[in-house]
Amino acid sequence: MQIRQDLRNVAIVAHVDHGKTTLVDAMLWQTGTFRANQDVNERVMDSMDLEREKGITILAKNTAVRYGETKINIVDTPGHADFGGEVERALTMVDGVLLLVDASEGPLPQTRFVLRKALEARLPVILVVNKVDRPDARVAEVVDEAYALFLDLDAADDQIEFPIVYCNAREGRASTTGPDDLAANLEPLFETLLARIPAPAYEADHPLQALVTNLDASPYVGRLAICRVRHGEIRRGQQITWCKADGTSERIKVTELYVTEALDRVDAESAGPGEIIAVAGLPEVTIGETLADPDDARALPLIRVDEPSLAMTIGINTSPLAGVDGKKLTARLVKNRLDQETIGNVSIRLIDTDRPETWEVQGRGELQLAILVEQMRREGFELTVGKPQVVTRLIDGKLHEPMERLAIDVPEEFSGVVIQMLGLRKGRMEGMVNHGTGWVRVDYLVPARGLIGFRTEFLTETRGTGQLHHVFEGYEPWHGELRTRTNGSLVADRRGPATAYSILNLQERGELFVAPGIELYEGMIVGVNARAEDLDVNPTKEKHLTNHRKAFSEELVRLVPHRELSLEQALEFIRDDECIEVTPVSVRLRKTVLDFNERKQAAKRMTQPR
Repeated sequence: MQIRQDLRNVAIVAHVDHGKTTLVDAMLWQTGTFRANQDVNERVMDSMDLEREKGITILAKNTAVRYGETKINIVDTPGHADFGGEVERALTMVDGVLLLVDASEGPLPQTRFVLRKALEARLPVILVVNKVDRPDARVAEVVDEAYALFLDLDAADDQIEFPIVYCNAREGRASTTGPDDLAANLEPLFETLLARIPAPAYEADHPLQALVTNLDASPYVGRLAICRVRHGEIRRGQQITWCKADGTSERIKVTELYVTEALDRVDAESAGPGEIIAVAGLPEVTIGETLADPDDARALPLIRVDEPSLAMTIGINTSPLAGVDGKKLTARLVKNRLDQETIGNVSIRLIDTDRPETWEVQGRGELQLAILVEQMRREGFELTVGKPQVVTRLIDGKLHEPMERLAIDVPEEFSGVVIQMLGLRKGRMEGMVNHGTGWVRVDYLVPARGLIGFRTEFLTETRGTGQLHHVFEGYEPWHGELRTRTNGSLVADRRGPATAYSILNLQERGELFVAPGIELYEGMIVGVNARAEDLDVNPTKEKHLTNHRKAFSEELVRLVPHRELSLEQALEFIRDDECIEVTPVSVRLRKTVLDFNERKQAAKRMTQPR
């Protein structure tokens, strides 16, 4: 095997908000990527609007820096387990990983998830303890927790002997000796990276092989295949063989070839083994396919990702207000957009239902599916979205459901109520630790369906102070019926604008989601009932004026502010017989069956003995 000493490929993996993207910013600045006076956004790698709004990485992206004579390709990966497909793809492009861990929070469930994927791929790991400047940092304990995590994940002996780098990514400082001995720059991190991350290895006489790990698009040259060159050399204008996922192959020409320099793709005449490239000229290429030598076409193994654990239905908007806000309304447009998503996202599945205008979309979690719907609404689509459901399996003839590993950090006074909430959701406590700081860490295994709608209730009960993180763990036998939402809905019984007079009278019934003047329709959910059953109400009723009550003599009506639900909160709130109307302007909750009499008859049929 030959070695390319002038190149390193490394992925940065971590839990959400532990500082991956901030560290990449510092590496770009210190390697001279930007001019000293250049105006650059913070978290420059989070380029999508949704990424910047939510403060998380959604898509894996690569950049490149030059440290001395060595080019370092860096892949910034998502930290949220819902985007695990991006992590798995990223790990096929690299030869090692930097594992970032917060110096206060320590390893969390999604740290376990990304580390498990790295260890399965037999990649060497460098532990980076970030945010060592935090006043509540507990560096020694976090390092011990990291060792325990490696042992728990059955890491090999050589993987457990990992180097440790202490870091303050925001200031761009690092050290290999201790958190109190930080250098003025990231040189200790770069030197450790060059010493411990292996250079790309290849066979000198092996024909061309490049694995497609991601897709992008250019307005000038169309679809781009993002590849890692395994062996051989690829050149612009070269004839190559495209080995497709269905086993067939086709000869095509490389019309354009790009490599990454800093944040930009630059034209390249050729690229050798180990390089991460973008290739144009393959209009229908998909992830996992191989580009090979035309005289010796050998396909690489397809990328395998974990199966989806959550599903929800997406269909056209069928409400009386359809077509008011959006421009993309038809089933054909919605289906084409969902098909496009499955091409670029290997962890999404699309399944036809018995209705031609509705499809089942399967993914890793609520956040991933909510991000897809949010992207579509911003593109002008109007949709009807159903309640998320878990994807079950039959194992040895028995029904099994997905389980989630849940880690919760709460102040001590709220630990009792949290334990009670998870007990109702059939959660099983795995461990409980009190660090002596007034906070408690509780670890649970919980059925995935028990966590649907849990986050909002959890934040309410802990007064917004609690933190929770969860990741898919495996499958267990069905745990029986769960009742997670105890309140019914307030449902509008007619169409018309909501009035202040009617809302004033409804406030004592429960919490409202609508304000005066909002257009309503029969079957639309306008609030949450204080009682367990649904209640049909008239929010459009007006106060009729008489000669004794003139308009100018009315008292000022003071209304309790209504609660406006985000898309994620709406997905958590709805029940099985409810859905969400999503438009570019509004998120409305509604009953699946709008007509009151039809709902009543359906409920009666459900209660009749069979």
